[in-house]
Amino acid sequence: MYRTHNCGELRIADVNKEVTLCGWVQRVRNLGGMTFTDLRDRYGITQLVFNIDTNKELCEQARKLGREFVIQAKGVVTERSSKNKDLATGEIEIIVKELNILNKSEIPPFTIEDNTDGGEDLLLKYRYLDIRRRPILKGLQLRNKMSFEVRRYLDGHSFMEVETPMLIKSTPEGARDYVVPSRIHHGEFYALPQSPQQYKQLLMVAGIDRYYQIVKCFRDEDLRADRQPEFTQIDCEMSFVEQEDVLQIFEGLAKHLFKTIRNIDMDFQFPRMVWKEAMEKYGSDKPDIRFGMTIHNITDVAKGHNFKVFDDTEYICSIAVEGAAGYTRKQIDELTEFVKRPQVGAKGLVYIKYNEDGTFKSSVDKFFNADDLKAIADKAEAKAGDLIFILCGKKLQVLNQMGVLRIEMGNRLNLRDKNKFAPLWVVDFPLFEWDDATQRFYAMHHPFTSPKKEDYDILETNPGEARANAYDLVINGIEIGGGSIRIHDSALQVRMFKLLGFTEEKAKAQFECLINAFKFGAPPHGGLAFGLDRWAALMNGSDSIKDVIAFPKNNAARDVMIDAPSAISPEQLDELSLTITPLKSNE
Repeated sequence: MYRTHNCGELRIADVNKEVTLCGWVQRVRNLGGMTFTDLRDRYGITQLVFNIDTNKELCEQARKLGREFVIQAKGVVTERSSKNKDLATGEIEIIVKELNILNKSEIPPFTIEDNTDGGEDLLLKYRYLDIRRRPILKGLQLRNKMSFEVRRYLDGHSFMEVETPMLIKSTPEGARDYVVPSRIHHGEFYALPQSPQQYKQLLMVAGIDRYYQIVKCFRDEDLRADRQPEFTQIDCEMSFVEQEDVLQIFEGLAKHLFKTIRNIDMDFQFPRMVWKEAMEKYGSDKPDIRFGMTIHNITDVAKGHNFKVFDDTEYICSIAVEGAAGYTRKQIDELTEFVKRPQVGAKGLVYIKYNEDGTFKSSVDKFFNADDLKAIADKAEAKAGDLIFILCGKKLQVLNQMGVLRIEMGNRLNLRDKNKFAPLWVVDFPLFEWDDATQRFYAMHHPFTSPKKEDYDILETNPGEARANAYDLVINGIEIGGGSIRIHDSALQVRMFKLLGFTEEKAKAQFECLINAFKFGAPPHGGLAFGLDRWAALMNGSDSIKDVIAFPKNNAARDVMIDAPSAISPEQLDELSLTITPLKSNE
């Protein structure tokens, strides 16, 4: 046996024990006649002591150790004279009697410390070294515990874990598929699943009334902090349930995780908010309710003052930033440039300073007198000392823009405490969303989402107003997961396909298996999927899901550690009957 204990378990009660430890050298400190070495493994750090007076040869050997050398140390546990309260093992140290170098190490390309000097690409290139750092190791440990607790909770509620295939049929609705050519079936392709949607519904038809799976999913889409080409879902489905049943079970899962992972008791029912309210008050279908600064519709009081920008627009809205009337012109100009960025898309930003003395100063003083500005301030629920920001445009577009500005102000004013968690359910989403480019409706979630029963009669006559029997769990402005009650009636599913522009042939080509399955007694069913990566990152206090993924891709969807994607050999291409066409110069 290489070791009797790990580097994080010895305590004051272990004094006088003969022990053997193994690990990596974190650092070596030479202090005259004494040499101290911090030995690290994934469990913690233990201090090793070498005394030149008692064993000169051993002490000299220790002084030659380099960072990240893999060593074995045998010795006796003793109480430290100068204790380190920051270490779990800080009350003890090991007086080493025997030292064995198991493997030497080159100088690492970055310092393996909590705060490293490596940039992201360098850290990802040497991710196997980056994982040795406590912040990344902590994220992986938390993710591991979350996965265990998810399984423990769901198993306790009669859910059955079932694996579904990774090589499936391409159904190009939504994000782009990753496709896999088949060598055996010439000219045909598999797709990697964007989610196991059809399979989990088929499992409901099969009688597996409570299914779950912690599963890899793949989407070929643009990346950001909470996206990766491959990500992990906690995928769940239930039979013989209505929306309330699903919300109660998975609100319970959320509370279980907060208790077991963060020791937070959430002894309250999560608030519910309809999609329309979320958009109109927060400018987002994933609102961060940790702080106020809600959006107000000021269209009626802002129009009619000969200010053409307002008079010619559809919707005018505002937020009041508490205590910010003292913002400088430079600060306001920075925010104006922020909202004009392509990612936000506003054309400009109007401001009104509601000064502490009750007077007003604005960028539209030419068109609005003090009474007009007071009317806007009242509508915006602003008070003396506040700064009011105003945007205008098409309703949904401008609400989204104001939602982004609201989050930016929340960040600047430190209103988004990572140690405070504010969960809510967003419900009653639109069933469809209209796309101007293609002049057709698309399913906001997917074609199997059930409409609200009370909206069945308007599906054909007013589809834009139809609501989905769908729900998202949102925590701190992050969509942790979502789902819906599914369509289980064949006739209703046919109506849905028609509304989405599917011909009978196209629907059959993409979803024939599920359509046929519904003919054999499909139970009412519904479910949801949580993003494990996002949820673990939130629990970990991370800004990026990369912190809780062992080997993530970079922002260009490339694995810089093993250099993927990469070209394949001409022989492999021939075997698959594939030809690579060079991109044109303007592509």
